[in-house]
Amino acid sequence: MQQLATPEIWFVCGSQHLYGPGPLEEVARNAREVAETLDASGQLPLRLVYKALLTTPEEIRALCLEASRDPNCAGLVVWMHTFSPSRMWIGGLSVLSKPFCHLHTQYNRELPWADIDMDFMNLNQAAHGDREAGFMHTRMRLGRKVVVGHWTDAVVQAQLGAWARVAHAWSDLQGAKFARFGDNMRYVGVTEGDKVAAEIRFGVAVNGYGVGDLVERVDAVSDAEVEGLIDEYESSYEVADGLHKGQERHGSLRDGARIELGMRAFLEEGGFKGFTTTFENLHGLKQLPGLAVQRLMADGYGFGGEGDWKTAVLLRALKVMAGGERTSFMEDYTYHMSPSPSSSQSQVLGSHMLEVCPTIAAGKPRLEVHPLGIGGKEDPVRLVFDAPTGPAINASLIDLGGRFRLIVNEVEAVPHPDLPKLPVARAVWECKPDFKTALAAWIYAGGAHHTVYSYALKSEYMEDFAEVAGIELVVIDEHTRLRELKNELRQNDLTYTLAQGLRN
Repeated sequence: MQQLATPEIWFVCGSQHLYGPGPLEEVARNAREVAETLDASGQLPLRLVYKALLTTPEEIRALCLEASRDPNCAGLVVWMHTFSPSRMWIGGLSVLSKPFCHLHTQYNRELPWADIDMDFMNLNQAAHGDREAGFMHTRMRLGRKVVVGHWTDAVVQAQLGAWARVAHAWSDLQGAKFARFGDNMRYVGVTEGDKVAAEIRFGVAVNGYGVGDLVERVDAVSDAEVEGLIDEYESSYEVADGLHKGQERHGSLRDGARIELGMRAFLEEGGFKGFTTTFENLHGLKQLPGLAVQRLMADGYGFGGEGDWKTAVLLRALKVMAGGERTSFMEDYTYHMSPSPSSSQSQVLGSHMLEVCPTIAAGKPRLEVHPLGIGGKEDPVRLVFDAPTGPAINASLIDLGGRFRLIVNEVEAVPHPDLPKLPVARAVWECKPDFKTALAAWIYAGGAHHTVYSYALKSEYMEDFAEVAGIELVVIDEHTRLRELKNELRQNDLTYTLAQGLRN
């Protein structure tokens, strides 16, 4: 993953001085053990560091200020081992700018029924200590994830791990830079958006750069660099006849390699985490970047076609959550509509002109060159492959003019016939709950044709991300019913319109 820091998650425990120094020492020992066990579980992508036992408003505020200032802190996991009066937390939570997860657990798993006394009861009060905390979180209208269960349970650890991956992605977006080579595809609506609102909401800076600036980097690439990269291509992929050294189409491969090296240099020099291109602005480039984009995505860069910077931002976030694996830019391209009265066997063929990430390849990608028929340039090189079968999600981030909405469809990728005349990477999937319901729901929700497609992530990650970002989430899954979804969308319009005024 390019330009990726590895911050920490801080574990903090709440209590108060009512119980005396002896019990507080035991609380601190227990909290440290919980944090260290979770950190060693292998479920969290970042280190979980026991930070403090907090017992006063001053301590809580100081820690929240420290967390907000520290770029090495991606978020907090909070737990109330005993009762911690929640008014003590107002000052700290008011200044906390990092996401937090509320772990509702207790140190002991089972009750020692024969030995319970009031000392035990006073020490192990998470059952109502966490409820006191939860009230204040709700009263302050703070977005957070609540994880319930014993801290040794695999399910609890996995839920914390999912949230930690989202916190990592959120930390990665803060201050992230995205480059746009050219503008949006002309007259297209869904790829437009408010970049100012995006910087306020997501912390990302999206700016345009002339294709001429990119061409300068491409032209500066040496022949030796091109030859070295082509050797890498030869060892990494199946290379089609005609593209090898000395063959008739080898020049196209050299041009593609030169574009990749130039783009990579531009992005690395500028510290960018994502970018967009458009086939309507290629002046000075011999071909539309296809192979270059595919390989840059495989290295963790966010990407959106036709100037779609929102999808580039979303892809970068999901790449971080997924550890760079099995996640790609995608487009719902065309349908296979089953003649059966049921729509359950109808399918979506997902692809794009060129740019699908090889991290979702089922086998070794094949490097080919073919005419594109769009963009007016020379035939571009690209990696051609089939995606694997299995569960996946398809996610879209849209700008509704007053807020952002994240739409997610749970899908099942399925086998498909050979596609010998379709020289692009592709996936075929069936939508949940069924083809007609899912597509109608997507269109009612305003979902875009560009998406982020991932085998590595589940809807839980998208729910956590929407909570952290403070944006609307619409999930289309096996439980979706259109009448209910349409009502949900109407209610969301009202909720998000009024939300800012309800903050206090």
